[in-house]
Amino acid sequence: MKWDELKHEDCPVARGLSVIGDRWTMLVLRDCFLGIRRFDQIQARLGITRHVLADRLRKLEAENVLRREQYQDRPARFEYRLTDKGKALYPVLVSLIAWSEQNVPAEGESGISLLSRETGEKLRPVLTDAATGKPITHRSVTVRVKGG
Repeated sequence: MKWDELKHEDCPVARGLSVIGDRWTMLVLRDCFLGIRRFDQIQARLGITRHVLADRLRKLEAENVLRREQYQDRPARFEYRLTDKGKALYPVLVSLIAWSEQNVPAEGESGISLLSRETGEKLRPVLTDAATGKPITHRSVTVRVKGG
């Protein structure tokens, strides 16, 4: 099955991966959340080829995760800004960062630290149920699979 074909699956994991399911896409989004919005800046930070970056940006724009805004007329230059749909991916990125810090720690100091704007202290993200306020874990959830 091709990557783009995943968006037609019943499984929400497959559909989500059809949008963000490759390594470059999440790194592009990380940079956008860090305020890096211009093609050349993203390319320089990631060391990604122009072709691959252009492809990922087109895909994210087509999926309404990013929107392209012109910031210069001659020559035409654009920057990429997160849409509301793109901003909704922030908890996914934060969860990935927290999981990596716990399970795939850097040999030295980590390149990214999540700090509270209020206290300046390091954050320890927890996924919680909005109805009960209780943490969501593999033990607290029953997953119902269609046809299963």
